[in-house]
Amino acid sequence: MADDRHDTIESLLVEGRTYPPSAEFVAGARVTDRAMLEAADADPEGFWAGQAAELLTWFEPWHTVCEWDLPFATWFVGGKLNVSYNCLDRHVEAGAGDKVAYHWEGEPGDTRTITYAQLLDEVSRLANALKALGVEKGDRVNVYLGMVPELPMALLACARIGAVHSVVFGGFSADSLRDRINDAEAKVLITGDGAWRRGSVVPLKETADEALAECPTIEKVLVLQRTAHGVPMTEGRDVWWHDLVPAQSDDCPPEPMDAEDLLYLLYTSGTTAKPKGIMHTTGGYLTQVAFTHKYVFDLRPDDDVYWCAADVGWVTGHSYIVYGPLTNQTTSVMYEGSPDHPDKDRFWSIVAKYGVTILYLAPTAIRTFMKWGTEFPERHDMSSLRLLGSVGEPINPEAWVWYWEVIGGGRCPIVDTWWQTETGAIMLSPLPGLTTLKPGSATFPLPGIGADVVDTDGASVGVPGGGYLVLTRPWPSMLRGIWGDPERYRDTYWARFDGKYFAGDGVKRDDDGYFWLLGRVDDVMLVSGHNISTAEVEHALVGHHAVAEAAVVGKTDATSGQAVAAFVILKAGVEPSEALVGELRDHVGNAIGPIAKPKTILFTEDLPKTRSGKIMRRLLKDVSEDKALGDTTTLADPGVVESIKSRYLAQPGGDDE
Repeated sequence: MADDRHDTIESLLVEGRTYPPSAEFVAGARVTDRAMLEAADADPEGFWAGQAAELLTWFEPWHTVCEWDLPFATWFVGGKLNVSYNCLDRHVEAGAGDKVAYHWEGEPGDTRTITYAQLLDEVSRLANALKALGVEKGDRVNVYLGMVPELPMALLACARIGAVHSVVFGGFSADSLRDRINDAEAKVLITGDGAWRRGSVVPLKETADEALAECPTIEKVLVLQRTAHGVPMTEGRDVWWHDLVPAQSDDCPPEPMDAEDLLYLLYTSGTTAKPKGIMHTTGGYLTQVAFTHKYVFDLRPDDDVYWCAADVGWVTGHSYIVYGPLTNQTTSVMYEGSPDHPDKDRFWSIVAKYGVTILYLAPTAIRTFMKWGTEFPERHDMSSLRLLGSVGEPINPEAWVWYWEVIGGGRCPIVDTWWQTETGAIMLSPLPGLTTLKPGSATFPLPGIGADVVDTDGASVGVPGGGYLVLTRPWPSMLRGIWGDPERYRDTYWARFDGKYFAGDGVKRDDDGYFWLLGRVDDVMLVSGHNISTAEVEHALVGHHAVAEAAVVGKTDATSGQAVAAFVILKAGVEPSEALVGELRDHVGNAIGPIAKPKTILFTEDLPKTRSGKIMRRLLKDVSEDKALGDTTTLADPGVVESIKSRYLAQPGGDDE
């Protein structure tokens, strides 16, 4: 069977082959012609106003759709609403309280089924608990949890009372948590005693305690018991969830919020060592995530079981596990653990068990499943699937075709989506009932989105052509700035090309105008779909007592898209060794998180620098990918890079951890 599948995939992987939507899919699709696209192009603001009115419930209407003072935008000015009300109350009031909001499965095999009415009660109790802990409208609440139902509850409870949530991925280190808490000046931390991952406990509370030793603004810590492995509790500060939350009233009226009130902060890596607090507000954000979730995934709320297999700690989870699906009254699946526990078929067993119809994965995961082989998906009946999605990074054609054939059975359209933490919602994607698919292409901008490809001078390159991806007009879910640093917002996203948002990605358009994303072009690496700053990793490396200097680049990797390659100068008297490589990798993992560990570390005597002392990272990238070296004439010592290259090529392969 596996050999037959391999032959089929090879036959499908023909350059230039396209995949039009099937007649069967088109027959039930939401969008099958260009009418919506043409209406949005003719009147973008009118289009978004129509979506906001149709998809959301407003307490008070807006008086202005969009105010644009480059680079700052406001949307639905004067309108009032509440995100938690839109996600929960209105569905219960309409009689859908018994509908399942989440099928949740823990890694050890425990399960919970949570209806919209139950979720509303739990969120209301948690919101009242936060009030009891002193949280008020506008306060920041940090959330550091595993993938348990209490994680979306925490977001919704904050939104209910007007507090601003700031989620930190449960795999991040104490230093990363500390920095994000302090930048947001958070008042309360919600965490857990631990989480399950590959059969082991992730020690969330111990990590949080380490971080909180240097977090003076935190007054209270609400601790969920998940693993019951025994953790210390600080008297007067720490409160068990089970002691406080269940005793609260399930009546908590939602706070009316201005459309431009801050909903959440989410930190993403920048080109300096300091992460950026991306600001997302209420009305515009919820409008666009609801719209994109409904139309990109061709949502059929009465029939679909939807699974976005991301983590709520990333923006994908915010927009497409919590806010988009719940606004659209969707039944979703959440899973706590890893895809290979207890065996490599765990994801496919979940698809079959819950009858998942829509599956949204990262290319890194898809390539990993490819590496494991077809044996594991073939153990399960996945005929319930009708649509597949890809998120986080460009998907290579080989992985696309494998996903199409092995997981989708050759019948499921694939929506390959491009967007960012900063954009808040999907920007480029096929509309599955309309768009002819090309493996590896995110196809076209969605209705209401202005996108272009420009050269180094900011001039449009036309079709076909390649260059930099820019967004040419404001969109409702756009970031409203960087927390506490409006100039950094302007300089990071709007300074390079006059009047245009620069996404940081390279792109090309083919003869048919399809967009093909090429990855990052700045000093941010895209590792398994997650932005990792080169400066942040370098900062961690030089924090080790043995390291004098370090330079980091992202190199192309078959599994993770990009992998971290580090070039390290040791202090005098320190001898390079394999043990030191392991120690440095662990040091970075502890400082930032395991995802940031360098895959390769090369010890070198010098780094390629210009006469002014600037490290030429593009040359190190050429070395790491075994490419012909670019121009070395500006280097103070052109011989350095050749020496590094010969040493790099002679080292053994990197660690695949």
